[in-house]
Amino acid sequence: MTDFALTLSDISGCRLGPVSIALVPGEIAGLVGPAGAGKTRLLRVAAGVRRPNTGDVRVWGMSIADPAARLLIGYASDGAAFPHALTVQEVLLYYARLHCARSNGNGRSPRSVAREALEIAGLAAARELRVEALGRADLHRLNLAQAALGGRRVLLLDELLSGLDAFARRDLRGRIARLAAEGVAVLITSRDPAALERLAARVLVMRDGRIVRAGPLATLLAERVLEVILDAPPPEPPPGFRVTAAGIEAPLAGRTVEAALALCRAHRLPVRATRVRVKSLEEVVLETHDSQ
Repeated sequence: MTDFALTLSDISGCRLGPVSIALVPGEIAGLVGPAGAGKTRLLRVAAGVRRPNTGDVRVWGMSIADPAARLLIGYASDGAAFPHALTVQEVLLYYARLHCARSNGNGRSPRSVAREALEIAGLAAARELRVEALGRADLHRLNLAQAALGGRRVLLLDELLSGLDAFARRDLRGRIARLAAEGVAVLITSRDPAALERLAARVLVMRDGRIVRAGPLATLLAERVLEVILDAPPPEPPPGFRVTAAGIEAPLAGRTVEAALALCRAHRLPVRATRVRVKSLEEVVLETHDSQ
């Protein structure tokens, strides 16, 4: 048995590539980047919805073309549409019947599969509501429910946290984290990197169909920045600094605060105050984009 829940090997085509990704069971990996970077295209390839020109997608060691692999992977697409006249329970029963027909039931009824999905997504109280009556947060929960339905072991979640208020986002993050704690591997995209800072253990930054930076979130966010507030902007910043609205700033990689401030004094800058902060994931993504 493979150690990986999902592998994408040398994927190219569909304006992607080459791209290679491997997720272990229980891992939450965030895929971030600007609009048009290729995040949705990559998830569609991983889900088997689109076929790349070259490369291989495997779920628990099985080809994505294998019906058994398809039963293990769930896909929540960005802006998924459900029939407005159906209730939440009717939508999930439809997907549950398809799942049970493909899996020969595995000893479970569609109703029990749908009921479990309602609980996973926190939709039990809304089961009788029609889709047309749902708010944005419950539509996102319904999208998660249909993806996770039937005990799927790999989830591909496209912008599932986007456009939500802080409370709904926190609730969904908690539900995704609980699935991961049970061994489900999750690949989730976001146009807003801040949405993934409290969820993803690893981050992959995409641009122009390629992964241009990747690493553990803790490592990416460990970089420190010295902010220097000045009475007046300098005509030219010291080496390694950049001008900001309040003064100048520079990463502290490889040097101390004292050394950076000594450089400011050498340039006779009117320093009013300083502070050290860690980079946000948004900054990491923007710097990666600007440096390409």
